[in-house]
Amino acid sequence: MAFLKSANKNDTGSALFGESLTLRAPKTSDFDQWVDLRLASEPFLRPFEPSWSTSELTRRSFRKRIDFYKRSSRDGTGYSFFLKSRENEQILGGLTLSNVRYGVISSASIGYWIGQPHARQGHMSEAVQILLPFAFKSLHLHRLEAACLPQNEASVALLQKNGFKQEGIARKYLRINGVWQDHLLFALLEDDY
Repeated sequence: MAFLKSANKNDTGSALFGESLTLRAPKTSDFDQWVDLRLASEPFLRPFEPSWSTSELTRRSFRKRIDFYKRSSRDGTGYSFFLKSRENEQILGGLTLSNVRYGVISSASIGYWIGQPHARQGHMSEAVQILLPFAFKSLHLHRLEAACLPQNEASVALLQKNGFKQEGIARKYLRINGVWQDHLLFALLEDDY
């Protein structure tokens, strides 16, 4: 179902394809679509994300974000994707594979967001399913980790649906919406996949 346009893990131009989605590295030309979706979804996203800075949605901040994504991909420490509709190329959300580490740990963390107009339509579940072969087969990772707020029922369901197992609770793990909050910790092993 999913395939990688380029098998080179350091190729920042790679895209992953699914049935209705393309996962593609963000580009500076995505700014207008991205900012419109983020602005329209801000009240929906606010309870689940770190507080936005006053410059969060500026073109300059977006360019810095893209530069960071490119560096991370080039270094092999992280891969960021926009979920794009294969039908109309519309950005639906974002998915990251970050903190990629090898050696005795061979793991990475996933994070994601979906624009409010596209929530609860199966897009993020498809995106995670597209990402898994890349993580386990192309990058040869052993373990993927994810964390979410206990009250984020949609995120808990997404992770469970995709085979992630809850492993515990991290107390005051991340500062979300200005407050240090507990998170449920999930993981998916290559053997589980």
